[in-house]
Amino acid sequence: MTSYPAAETYTKSRALAAWVAECARLTNPDRIVWCDGSEAERRRLTDEAVAAGVLIPLNHEKRPGCYLHRSNPNDVARTEEVTFICSPTKDGAGVTNNWMAPDEAYAKLGALLKGSMAGRTMYVIPYVMGPLGSPFAKVGVEITDSIYVVLSMRIMTRMGRAALEMLGDSDHFNRGLHCTLDLDPKKRFICHFPQDNTIWSVGSGYGGNALLSKKCFALRIASTLGRKEGWLAEHMLIVGIQNPAGQTRYIAAAFPSACGKTNLAMLTPPAALKGWKVFTVGDDIAWLRIGPDGGLWAINPEAGYFGVAPGTSAKSNANAMRLVEHDTLFTNVAQTPDGDIWWEGMDSAPPAGLLDWQGRPWTPESGAKAAHPNSRFTAPMSNNPVLSPHANDPRGVPISAIVFGGRRATTMPLVLESFDWTHGVFMGATMGSETTAAAAGKVGVVRRDPMAMLPFCGYNIGEYLGHWLELAGRLKNPPRIFMVNWFRKSAEGDFLWPGFGDNLRVLKWMLDRIHNGADGFRTPVGIAPHAKDLDLTGLEISPEQLRQALAVDRGEWRQELASAGEFFDKIGTALPEALRRQHRTLAAALE
Repeated sequence: MTSYPAAETYTKSRALAAWVAECARLTNPDRIVWCDGSEAERRRLTDEAVAAGVLIPLNHEKRPGCYLHRSNPNDVARTEEVTFICSPTKDGAGVTNNWMAPDEAYAKLGALLKGSMAGRTMYVIPYVMGPLGSPFAKVGVEITDSIYVVLSMRIMTRMGRAALEMLGDSDHFNRGLHCTLDLDPKKRFICHFPQDNTIWSVGSGYGGNALLSKKCFALRIASTLGRKEGWLAEHMLIVGIQNPAGQTRYIAAAFPSACGKTNLAMLTPPAALKGWKVFTVGDDIAWLRIGPDGGLWAINPEAGYFGVAPGTSAKSNANAMRLVEHDTLFTNVAQTPDGDIWWEGMDSAPPAGLLDWQGRPWTPESGAKAAHPNSRFTAPMSNNPVLSPHANDPRGVPISAIVFGGRRATTMPLVLESFDWTHGVFMGATMGSETTAAAAGKVGVVRRDPMAMLPFCGYNIGEYLGHWLELAGRLKNPPRIFMVNWFRKSAEGDFLWPGFGDNLRVLKWMLDRIHNGADGFRTPVGIAPHAKDLDLTGLEISPEQLRQALAVDRGEWRQELASAGEFFDKIGTALPEALRRQHRTLAAALE
């Protein structure tokens, strides 16, 4: 019988010790390592990962402390078709989630996990989501056989002894069990058991499927906890915007993956908007609670960034390029002959002698991308040159505005403000976006993605929208709600709005609306700015471009509402009647 270290030497929690022992009996690892989060541990595990070929050292003169990881070509994105919510009833998961009965899921994955870590190391990763000492914060523990996951979780969470100290002797922690198995897609399942605060993930090493702190706990499980406890777990960035007078206001914004969240979170103001500054609180996930002032307050539960690499450049996101200069793990990017990294959309042309994301020689004539379209960087938030001084504030930050946005070539104007909270929830509930490479499947198809949470809501989406509506009754000072679309195109296929840093001009209008009573005009579907209401100082954009970017085309919007109505019909009886009424009211206004 294999002998393992006594769990009692690491944790005071009998529940945690018992659960680790149970997982060890199931998976039968050769050894168990309890992760402490120390620098010595990081060095030791990094050396082991390099020796095993899991990590490739990059040129440490050019990029100190950086490494490249190449994943299995069949394991490069979230796999929503094998992601399940295993609630006690199918209605609990709703029509937008895959459902599997809990007993069936435990049995199916248990059979795959039986003996799965024989000959391998089982790592126990205790971690905290949220700033240490925050009443928002929650403890999770992930068990994994992947050293890549351990090193990534060290970046993405507050991992190690601090988590065990916070847990103490409590039995309240998220239980995450992960095993890569043999990376066979036929044995790939990501199962969530909200009623048990548990996640089992098998057959994948990709971040969104394997870093169980991220989408699995911080969104799918946390959204169910939020519903029960009266708060929101959302797929949102949090950004602080400081005006020339030194006042900072905070915005939370929801965008589907690969639609510019990280770019907006680390936005560089245009030179013409002198004195404005932007600070990152978070780039992907927000936990929001009602504060003592009756407003909505938010924390970023994560400690790092898992960003999409392609398209990131000094032009699109100069701060992200500085972020990844050191102590970063790169996944599935291309490698240069001198040990640096490269991806499509960088400012530099691809150098000769490039190796693609699978380690094969690459030239522009290869007929495929050098970096995988969903290649990633994993970097600690302490690397961020524009990190907010309140990123680790246990209280969080007060939110002035909530912004919804997707990637739409038509229909959606540059910006709209909702008429009120219920209309804003309707905006978020019906938002659509063209699919990207962040999820497996066809790219460029418009799909409804309520609050950018379609793949991440851990329970019935109709009840989730009802939770948003119910929150209004408890909010004395609700944030204002807006919709944006940086991606609208002309008939010729050109982007109408320059985007990137110039998006601050739109955010400035929002804050001016909220705090200074700036002007806007009512359309059938929301309040829009006149061209004169936007600060266009130093921006080269023609009046016709701006007119098209802000246009509300009634014919396109009739089609939009018809599509939204079909989505509501799919949700069925769980959809709140208040949203049906909003749909009827807007449809009538368009006639």
